[in-house]
Amino acid sequence: MIAAADFNITKVKQSKLAGISLDNVTFGKYFSDHMLEVDYENGEWKIPSIKPYQPLSLAPSLAALHYGQAIFEGIKAYKDAAGQAFIFRPYDNFRRFNISAERMEMPTIPEEIFIEGLRQLINIDKDWIPAKANHSLYIRPFMFSSDEAIGVRPSDKYKFLIILSPTGPYYAAPMRIHVEEKYVRAVPGGYGYAKAAGNYGGALHASAEAQKEGYDQVLWMDAFEHKYVQECGTMNAFFIIGNTVITPGLEDGTILEGVTRDSTIVILKEMGYVVEERKLSIEEIMDAYKAGILKEIFGTGTAATISLIKELKYKDFLMTFDVSKWSIAPEVKQRMDAIKYGEVADNHQWMFKI
Repeated sequence: MIAAADFNITKVKQSKLAGISLDNVTFGKYFSDHMLEVDYENGEWKIPSIKPYQPLSLAPSLAALHYGQAIFEGIKAYKDAAGQAFIFRPYDNFRRFNISAERMEMPTIPEEIFIEGLRQLINIDKDWIPAKANHSLYIRPFMFSSDEAIGVRPSDKYKFLIILSPTGPYYAAPMRIHVEEKYVRAVPGGYGYAKAAGNYGGALHASAEAQKEGYDQVLWMDAFEHKYVQECGTMNAFFIIGNTVITPGLEDGTILEGVTRDSTIVILKEMGYVVEERKLSIEEIMDAYKAGILKEIFGTGTAATISLIKELKYKDFLMTFDVSKWSIAPEVKQRMDAIKYGEVADNHQWMFKI
C-alpha cells in the first residue's frame, strides 16, 4: 500500500506560468510545470514521483510503440469564485481507466496512486487552472507498456503518468457532421468501450476525409449494417426527438461510457425529459427531421463538454439547424457549468476538492 507521504516530490525552481497567458488558450498547447510518473515492475507499482515536466527517454524497442498497449483518460479541474480547486468526477475516470486496463491486459492502477496522485499534482500546479468561464485544467492520466523487447505478448513493465494542460473551449463553434458510411470505429467484441490509444489512431483517417469536405467530424455507424449511430467523432451523441432524448446504448460494448454522457443524462432527467439509451437508426433520425420533430443534436465529452451540431449530412440528405433557437442542450451546459464552477450546490457529489 502506497501512502500519500510516500510520493517523491521535486519542484521546479521557477514556474513557466509567468510567460504564458491562460486567456483563450488552445487545447493541448501548454503543459504545467510538473508531472507524475510511476513504474510497474516485478508485479507491483513503485513509489510515484512528482517531478518537473520533461521528456521521456524511451528505447526504440519499447513495446507500446510496436503493439499499442496504451490507454488514457481525460479529466478536468476547475476553480470556484473563491479560488478553490476541484476535480470533476475523478472516481468515475479512475474506474473507467481500470476497465480499459483490464481490456488491454494491463495492470490496474491503485486508488492511492491515481486519485492521490491527481490531488497532489494539481495542488502543486493549481495556479495553472484558468479562472475564467469555459476554461479549465485538462488532466491526462495515461499508461503504456514499457518492456524493451519485441514480441507480441503483454508486457511485464508499464509506465503510468499524469500531465496537466490549461485549456479553453475545445469546439468554439457549432459543428458540421458527416455520417460515415465506409469506415467503422468499433465492433461488438472489440474494445470500443475502452479508452485505448488505438481507438483514436484508427479514427483519424475517416475524420481527415470528412474535414477535406468541410466537415468537423464524422458520426460513426455500426459495423454490420451502417444503420445505427454510435459515437460522434470522439464524443457521445444525443438526439432530441419530440420531448424524448435518445442516446445510443452501451450494451454492445462499442461506445465509451462517457462521464459527461452520464452527467448529461442525470441533468436531462432533472429537467423533466425522458432519456432513452437504445439503438437509434439514421432512418429514424431522418424521418424525425422530415416530420419537424428533430429538435436538437449535440455531442458530449470531457474535452468538448457540450458541442452543438448545426448540420448533419447522410448521403445526399442534408439536415440543418438554427442552433441560436435551441434551449435544451444550452441549459444542460449551463447547469453542468454551474456545478463545476461552484455556482450552485453540488447535490451529486461530483466535485472532488483538492
